[in-house]
Amino acid sequence: MQQSQMPAPERKDPIRPTDDTARSLGKQLLRSARSGSLATLGRDGHPAASLVSLATDVDGTPLILVSALSAHTGHLEADPRCSLLLSPGGKGDPLAHARITLKLRAAKVDRETPDGIRIRRRFLSRQPKAALYADFGDFSFFSLSIEGASLNGGFGRAYELAPSDLLSEAVAAHAIAAIEEGAVAHMNADHAEAVRYFATGLLSAADGKWRLTGLDPDGADLARGDTVLRLAFPTPVASAGALRAALAALAAQAREAT
Repeated sequence: MQQSQMPAPERKDPIRPTDDTARSLGKQLLRSARSGSLATLGRDGHPAASLVSLATDVDGTPLILVSALSAHTGHLEADPRCSLLLSPGGKGDPLAHARITLKLRAAKVDRETPDGIRIRRRFLSRQPKAALYADFGDFSFFSLSIEGASLNGGFGRAYELAPSDLLSEAVAAHAIAAIEEGAVAHMNADHAEAVRYFATGLLSAADGKWRLTGLDPDGADLARGDTVLRLAFPTPVASAGALRAALAALAAQAREAT
């Protein structure tokens, strides 16, 4: 007697619809990372992974500083396609923690342009120890344009993100980039106590000499030694006035929480 075959169970799509929670987590992982695993394509076509230090441009575009002596630099010059795994980890099972893989296209930065000057400043603000070698002749900055991303927020929480899900809006990023350097210097010089309250009152960090290292439409980057924090704004800002108002409101909130 011929047995009837049971139909195969329908396979459930593991990718969840992208929502604001996924976007927020993706931005947090991107903006908070100080290092990541960069995968490039070797000349033999085989993928090669290496560890790189990391910063972001005002709009969130990843930035790296690499030596011409490193294999991955030659790989990027031959084929700009690459990817970057950001995985901060934590206690317990590494796979239970959020991580993101960015699909990227690399471009060498011309240091002498306004963009190059800004990128160097932002990178060294994030990675101050790199000042020891950043200006050596064999070192170059690369900007890594985001073409897509795969976000895993933990078991059963997978998302595919578009560049617009991770990057700040272009007009807003341009506006904040124009005032960022002065605003950061002003906050660190004249409002150091507010910056400390950002860390301790809003982000539950240990007390210490915290400083701002960067500002962008979506938030502020803070550092104390090698420890970095990300303070997200409640809503994006797109002007100097909106940035001042957001920082003042957060400072008031931080003092109340301290």
